[in-house]
Amino acid sequence: MTASGRRLGIPVVVDPKGIDYSKYRGATILTPNRKEAEAASHIVIKDEAGLLKAGEALLRGLDLDGLLITRSEEGMSLFQQDVATTHIPTVAREVYDVTGAGDTVLSVLSLGLACGLSMAEAAGIANVAAGIAVGKLGTSTVSPGEIIAEIGHGHPDSDAKIKNLDVLASLVTEEKVKGKRVVFTNGCFDLLHVGHVKYLQKARTFGDLLIVGLNSDASVRALKGETRPLIVETERAHILAALDCVDYVVIFGEDTPLRLIEALRPLVLVKGGDYTPERVVGKDVVESYGGRVELVTFVDGKSTTGIIEKIRKEH
Repeated sequence: MTASGRRLGIPVVVDPKGIDYSKYRGATILTPNRKEAEAASHIVIKDEAGLLKAGEALLRGLDLDGLLITRSEEGMSLFQQDVATTHIPTVAREVYDVTGAGDTVLSVLSLGLACGLSMAEAAGIANVAAGIAVGKLGTSTVSPGEIIAEIGHGHPDSDAKIKNLDVLASLVTEEKVKGKRVVFTNGCFDLLHVGHVKYLQKARTFGDLLIVGLNSDASVRALKGETRPLIVETERAHILAALDCVDYVVIFGEDTPLRLIEALRPLVLVKGGDYTPERVVGKDVVESYGGRVELVTFVDGKSTTGIIEKIRKEH
């Protein structure tokens, strides 16, 4: 099989079993864990020197294009012919269950190579996917959205926090399984000011994850008139997503965020202090499953309307 795959240019990715790896000679890449690599190479891996010696022995002795040794909490090490060894660190996270992590590495690595990624690129994504898998209970799948979100967390780009409702609902479900308390609020957030920031920071203190429902341009016009918004929805979303206190942003076009609340089922629903609990949309939904409403007082004298009037008068 390995010879046929090489001849046809088809990657052959193997999760090796046993200690006799001769049957895998000529494969594209093998993915043993540290103990398996020790047994197959007959070299004890106690430190980096042992790791490099074992990896090179297997790589060259079996005429492989690549060898990816998984090392649990220490990440992975990728060996390639005539290329310096790449150590891929693990992403720090709570480990709930390691079941299926090896299969996740194998499948995502294979998919990456089939899509034309380099071994290093495919291995990096496989490492991210494995980190997500061990953060779930039992045998579970890892979605493309989860991988994209996890990769985005390591970069300052606010795109990683802006989600459509379907993707966000899936992510929120996973977070709830881990015991995370989800907080939801919504608004136009047109021309973000210190009052908004203090409000969002306070909202975040009510739980572990703050989701902001952002009114679309059309819904802002319906609420505030044809001269609003001052800033288009995509830019408002990115500005909100850049705040550390905000975990996710979802844009909605309806008059109220009721559909978002029903889909996300937050534990805490937050609104401004100018509301009474009875006027908060979604209150009945949240309280029906044991959630609650929190009202947050705005910073006095800080509003978008006030800023607009000041600009008109003074400039």
